[in-house]
Amino acid sequence: MLTGIEEVDWASLGHAYGPADDVPELLRGLASPDPAEREAALDGMYGAVHHQGDVYDSTLACIPFLLELVADPAVQDRGAIVELLTSIGGIELDDEDDDLDEPAGPGPDDAEFVPAANFAMAAAAVAAGADVFLGLLDGPDPEARLAAPVALASLHPDPALVLTLLRERLTVEPDTEVRLALVAAVGRIALRHASLRAETVDWLAWLARAAQDPGLRLAALAQLARCAPGRIPQDIVRWVTELLEEIRTAPRPEPEDGGCDSGPARVPVTLVGQVRELLEDHVAGRRTPWTEELLRTLHGALDDRVDDRIALILAQLRSPDPGQRSDAIWLCGGLIRLWRGRYEEVVALVGAQLADPDARLRDAATSFLERLFELGAPAADALAAVLTARAAGASATTAGGLGRLTGRTGRDGALLALARSGDSRAVPLLARALEGPGEVRRELLYAVDGLGPAAAGLAPLLRRRLAAVELDEDLYDRAGPLLYALAAVRGGQALPEVLRVLRGAPEYRRECVREAVARTLGAFGPAAREAVPELRELLGSGTAAVSTAAARALWTVEGDADAVVPVLVRWLRPGSSGADRCAAAQALGAIGPAAAGAARALRPGLTSRDLWERVRCAAALWRVSGETERTLPVLLAAWEENRHARVEIVECLAEMGPAASAAQLPILTELTRRRRHNAREGASGSHDVHQDEKLLTLCRAALARMELRGLRGN
Repeated sequence: MLTGIEEVDWASLGHAYGPADDVPELLRGLASPDPAEREAALDGMYGAVHHQGDVYDSTLACIPFLLELVADPAVQDRGAIVELLTSIGGIELDDEDDDLDEPAGPGPDDAEFVPAANFAMAAAAVAAGADVFLGLLDGPDPEARLAAPVALASLHPDPALVLTLLRERLTVEPDTEVRLALVAAVGRIALRHASLRAETVDWLAWLARAAQDPGLRLAALAQLARCAPGRIPQDIVRWVTELLEEIRTAPRPEPEDGGCDSGPARVPVTLVGQVRELLEDHVAGRRTPWTEELLRTLHGALDDRVDDRIALILAQLRSPDPGQRSDAIWLCGGLIRLWRGRYEEVVALVGAQLADPDARLRDAATSFLERLFELGAPAADALAAVLTARAAGASATTAGGLGRLTGRTGRDGALLALARSGDSRAVPLLARALEGPGEVRRELLYAVDGLGPAAAGLAPLLRRRLAAVELDEDLYDRAGPLLYALAAVRGGQALPEVLRVLRGAPEYRRECVREAVARTLGAFGPAAREAVPELRELLGSGTAAVSTAAARALWTVEGDADAVVPVLVRWLRPGSSGADRCAAAQALGAIGPAAAGAARALRPGLTSRDLWERVRCAAALWRVSGETERTLPVLLAAWEENRHARVEIVECLAEMGPAASAAQLPILTELTRRRRHNAREGASGSHDVHQDEKLLTLCRAALARMELRGLRGN
């Protein structure tokens, strides 16, 4: 085994962490009879030799030995090695990495040329040895049979042969998950090879109706939707719902005899082991965990058919199977993040899961509701009910009351979801959390600003919390959220505690503390008059963020534009950074017409190369001078140039009212789009949905203030 491994000069090769002289040990570890050694070796391969999907010269040198391991029936965990080879050889330069396939791309001497060449050589090397995967299709190891189909579909140079073998194997394969992998591999061939697509699509359509196993029909339907969206049946919701019910009510298969006791559970010490444990925990106790991936594939194929996807999720949320309901919640999380739609019924049904006895289902519901903000309102009654019940139970057993809901355990998610929805029932629960001795989750404090006047009663508790904060290097992290919440409730009675933080801030992150304090004092308005000397001192800060925040605060406290506008204008001069000019412009815009003298200093920003500077200077110029002719074209151009700027832009357009009637068409166009303006595939932020809903609200407000006679037929 591993013939010739010593003949390779591994020390001259490299991987993510330097010389590759440790690779022979990793390769031998993959063949070890000890499961822990195999897991550690696999972890090392992914962590160094194939780090984050990269292909090094040592990775290329490993390929023949990895293929040899796959071919040896005595090697255990061959399925994991097949998956490793599939990842190494599966980078598609022509489809998935445009930067590496540009015709005028890097030359042989360019640093980027080597990785591109390595990917191509890896694909060729694995493809050259891909016949080894053929022998796994009918082998005794189900894990190897599970990994082989996608490897063959991705890497074998004869896709027609592979397609035939996959379809033949499907007729005799006994393992459910392997059968599903065979169907998924057939779909992958159809997507990759146009010459085979028509016959493959016809076969998938036949299988979706003819297979006896409902799971197999669902898998075929999902792949059909991926490969031929035009052939998605109109009754897709009814069809999938019936298949899921068949799957749920099918007789439970008899468990296979493992033959021996696996022994005590091992604590995973590798990343691979931790991932394995998480996956095992995720599917534990579920009869058909594979339905989640099938439905994810189907939802991806349905794409912008949002109404159909919502209908599917609603059907799942009504299923007696908690696993299906949990899947529905996670699938809806991806849907609502990318697409606008009518989610009220979905949200209400997710809220109903909070009372379910299944802990994983409750956790999934809570995690989903946390990110909805105002869209979470249909679940508010359910959130309030579960929080009240928890608080009552905690009061009966502990002195902490809501302590169970406010630590770092995630159990406070329901309270966060209720607060972010703007429901005033969150206020007394937040008060109890603030009264307790435990740390309050910072997101809860940042959610106070959505609770309106009802949250004013939190000010004394926030004040007490701020007074207890140590003036050490953790000051900003601990005081920042409290300062934000005090600003939200206009808690001017906390002025002594706020000034204590300002005066006692340590050197570490002092400017961050000063900026946060200035913003809070500005929210207090005239009630912060005692802080005027400190604010005047902060005006002279060498940091624009602090200086401009102090200027805005002084304006709200004293109303003396002459004292602050010259300071802000200085930050607009050449030599200041774009971020500094943006901060100054926003402060001037907040002052409004009283800062009209700054108009001349703002106008050069309209032609800045930096889009955000153009937007903020244009908005500020309109707010201080009402100059629509200069500012509106800048805002409309930026609207088209950068979708992420639209919230700020439309906020200004709404203030302009009829003067911004030229913006009617782009605003109406935005309101008709189904995809969220800030949607990103594979990435998301906790406030993404909230920001998009804010954009829609502002768009409607802007249109309401504009003259729409022409559009209304007047």
